[in-house]
This record gives sequence, C-alpha cells and structure tokens, in this order.
Amino acid sequence: MPATVDVRDLFTGTGSFGPTEIATLIGLLGSDPATHRDLRGAVKDLDGQEERSPASSVRLGVGQYLLGRWKDAVQTLKSADGGAVAHYYQARSLLALAMAGDQSTDLLTRATEAFAAAQKGGYDITACGVGASEAKRLAGHSKEAETSLAKLGPTAESSADFWAQKATIAADLGLPLADTMVALEKALALDPGHPAALFAMGVINDRVGNDDEAKACYERAVQRYPASVGALMNLGILYEDRDDFVNAQQCYKRVLQVYPDHPRARLFLKDSSASGNLQLDDQDQKQRDRLDHVLALPVSDFELSVRSRNCLQKMGIATLGDLARTTEAEILESKNFGETSLVEIKEMLATKGLTLGQLATATATEEPVFEPEAPSADDQEIHSLPITELSLSVRARKCTTKLGIGTIGELIRRTAEDLMECKNFGVTSLNEVREKLTERGLKLRGD
Repeated sequence: MPATVDVRDLFTGTGSFGPTEIATLIGLLGSDPATHRDLRGAVKDLDGQEERSPASSVRLGVGQYLLGRWKDAVQTLKSADGGAVAHYYQARSLLALAMAGDQSTDLLTRATEAFAAAQKGGYDITACGVGASEAKRLAGHSKEAETSLAKLGPTAESSADFWAQKATIAADLGLPLADTMVALEKALALDPGHPAALFAMGVINDRVGNDDEAKACYERAVQRYPASVGALMNLGILYEDRDDFVNAQQCYKRVLQVYPDHPRARLFLKDSSASGNLQLDDQDQKQRDRLDHVLALPVSDFELSVRSRNCLQKMGIATLGDLARTTEAEILESKNFGETSLVEIKEMLATKGLTLGQLATATATEEPVFEPEAPSADDQEIHSLPITELSLSVRARKCTTKLGIGTIGELIRRTAEDLMECKNFGVTSLNEVREKLTERGLKLRGD
C-alpha cells in the first residue's frame, strides 16, 4: 500500500481490505491527524447506511474497533461475512472490553472462540495464538497462557505481539524482572511503537519512580489506535503531577469517549478539572509577586516624621506588610500616636495602593495538640508496615510520597484535610485510602 491512504475509499470502496491494509492504517492513525478525522468520517458514513453488505459490515466493524467503539464493533462484526478478519477483530474487541473493566462474564470465552474461528478461516496463526493466550492470562490462568504461547513454536518469535505477551505473562507469574525486560526489549526491537510493550515498560518505570521514562512510554503507547485505557489513565496521572491539567483531562476524555461509564476516568476527570481551576494563571501570579514585593518594603524607605517613625519602631512595625496587617485601632492605642501621624501613615500606604489593616485577620485559636493513645503491640506492628502494603493506586501512592508518609502509622496520624492539601489528591484518592485502612480496622485521624 502507499505511504498515505485514501481512508474513505478504503472503507466505502470495493478494493482489498485485509491485515496489510489495516496495519498500514493503524500506523498512520498515530502520526497523521487527518487520517483519524477521515476514519471517523468513513465510519459515520457506513454507520448511516440503512442496508450494508456483509463485506461493508467487516469494514465498519474494524473501523469501530480502531476508534475504540468495542461494543459497537462486536455487534457489527456478528452480522459480517463470517470471514477471518471479522472473527479476528471481534475477538480483539472482546478482549479490549475485558481489559477496560467490562463485567460481562463470557467475554474471554467468546474471544477465545473467535480467535479459533479466525485461525480456521486462514488468519495469521501467531496473531490468533497470541490472542488466545492473552485471553487465558486475563482469565487468571497465566500458567496455561505461558504453555499456550510456547506451543506456537520458533516462527512466533518474529512477532512483537508474541514477545509483549511473553513479558506480561512473566510479570504475572512473578518471574525475575530481567526476564520481563528481555522480552519487552525484543518486542520493541521488532515494533518500536508496540502499545502493549510500551505500556508494560511504562508501568515498570512508573513503579520505580522514573516518571520521565514512564511518561515517554505511555505517550508513545497511546499513539497507536485503539489506545490502551490503562496507558491513558496512567499518563493522565503523570500529567497531573506536572500541573498539566489540560493534557490530563484529554486522556480521561479519550477513555470516556470509548467507555462513557468508566468510573475511575469520570472521577479523575472531575478531580483534574477542579485542580486545574484552582491554578493561578500567569497574570495572577505576577500580580501576587508584585504585591509580595511591595509588602516587603521597609517603612524606613519612606519619609516619615520622627514621631511616626519612633511609634512604628516601638510597635515592631518594620515593613508595609506589617502596617497592612495592623488595624487603625491598634495604631491609635500606641502612646503619642495621634491623628496627624495616622494621616501620614495612610498617605504613605496609599502611594503603594495599600490601606491600613487591609490584611488584618482575627486572632486564630490555637489548635489542640493531637495526643494519640499508646498503641498495643499488635497495633505497633501494623503501624510500622510500609504504606506499600495498602496497595494504593498510582495517584494516591505518589501523593503520600510527596507528603513524606512512609508507613501506615504515619498515614493514620494525618487528617483527611492534611491529605487533601496535597495537589492532585482528590476525593477519589481520599475514599480509596479510607477503604484500604478500613480493611485493616484503621482510620485517619479525625474520622
């Protein structure tokens, strides 16, 4: 096929439409925005047809799969021509639904059957075998998945899908990290943009704190369509850590375009939007910087009468900020400080756009010191456990790290308000922490 594709003709025409054409299209989708736009247009055209031939249903179903409309793809491909391509992409759509959290009980069984039908119809043996192995792994049968993958033989080793699946199975089985890394490197050597391999590599870097490497892997992974939900969610969290709320929200919105009821994406989008709204824009920040500079100016820089200067000195007022935090009544309580000096002070503040007492606040009451009861020996053992024992999500874990919380004991000594002060720690993360603590019979201070 040519380097560029007439997408509308590919989907609405009568030319060849097989694995080679689809692979070329997938490559272009991640690098050419016009291709994605044309694909959406072509799918819309096909979707709007009142009567479609079985062959047209194959093209529509594949297009829906590439756009992440997996439920639509499954239904469309059921009424397709019954060929190998239809079965294969029906299987891939079923797997995608399972990985996105769809709770339908028979998704993986149907996917396995569809891969078998695709292979029987002449689709690539390795692609179908890897898919069937992936279905076993997602069903929780990683050892069977490993055996199934091994049966594909040496010819499968030229497939990036094979090595990516091998790496994921190795990680699930708890094999040495080196085994996983070798398999991932082989997958990426064969296909530098392989989404599953890049996602797995991103997760590994994420876990050890290599945020830059993880971000780069996730960004490359989501360029391939359809994008991994896991990669989009993790990438969104990393964007939030960099205060890049716009891109974070785009990640969550991409998930919701495919899966409108995805609970974590909906909650994360809400939290991210709230955090983004709280950010000061550049102009507001500059105004604050200017105000801080003015408040720091010493009163000795201004021409004042000796009486006024001496009175301010006795009151311990050294800067304009001190004056802005002092009320008129407090000034007048000072001995020898009369109306003339008061007017002089007000005029001096006015030259800098300030007023007397504008920053004055009511005296705060001292917060009582928290004195917890001495924990029992069993409690002490639980409190000393590292916070990783709670198996928190990436977002919650990163926030606790920023707050310097290393153990469960340190966590339960914090209030909900303490945790919420950490940027990007929203209601979703707070509820998660509470649930994890409740499982151990614990709670945050103040709960």
